Formats: sequence, C-alpha cells, structure tokens
Amino acid sequence: MAHWLMKSEPSSWSWTQMVEAGKKGTHWNGVRNHQAKQNLMAMKVGEQAFFYHSNEDRAVIGIVEIIKPYYPDPSDATGKFGMVDVRAVKPLKKPVTLVEVKAEPKLANMALVKLSRLSVQPVTEAEWALICRMGGV
Repeated sequence: MAHWLMKSEPSSWSWTQMVEAGKKGTHWNGVRNHQAKQNLMAMKVGEQAFFYHSNEDRAVIGIVEIIKPYYPDPSDATGKFGMVDVRAVKPLKKPVTLVEVKAEPKLANMALVKLSRLSVQPVTEAEWALICRMGGV
C-alpha cells in the first residue's frame, strides 16, 4: 500500500476539525493542481496519509486514512478535479516540523522538501517509517 502526505492550512481545515469529523470522515476537496489530482486518483481505500498543517504550523500533525476513492469534486465548475474522503486515525505524539524534516539527511529527497508547494504528495515507505519514529508513533 502507498503512503501519502496531504496539506491543509489550519485556518481552513485543522487537525482538530479532522478529528471532530469522527469515523464518518470528510471529503478532501479543493485540489486544483494536476499533479496533486493524479496523486488523489492513485489513492486506494485503506491507505494512509500524513495530515500536514501548511503555512502556519508547517508540521506533520497526524495520520488519516483514505475511506472513499477519487470521485468528482462538486466545487469544481470545470469538472476536471475530484476528491477523496478521509478520516482521522491518530495524532502524532510529537508534531514533526518542516525544519526537522529538512534537517534529517534521510529525508532530503522527500516531496515535502523537493516539491514544497504540492498539496497532495507521495511518501516512500522509508520516509513514512522515519517520520512516524520522529513523531513517536
């Protein structure tokens, strides 16, 4: 199974709100980048993603699970983009900041470092394991 990282600005949709959505989860909409769209389309039910607070905190905060595969995003008037549904799985015991990620040589090629503006990105198995260790999970 693949792993992912999904970015959200906490002022728009925070980890707290993600947790409050409960087991029914919520949709991950508003993606308008074609590379991020391709990543959403590749996601499978049961795969997990890091929930990343962008701009304000700049940290991996928790883990979410994909609970519904890619489908059309009704907020996109062009009909070109879609979304997936996710639910909160667990918070990291210690958020892993972007500064910490950039300071770790083993994460130098992570999409979070190389493709900093991409809102939905793949995470390798090794990157996933290391971030989990850094976050205490």
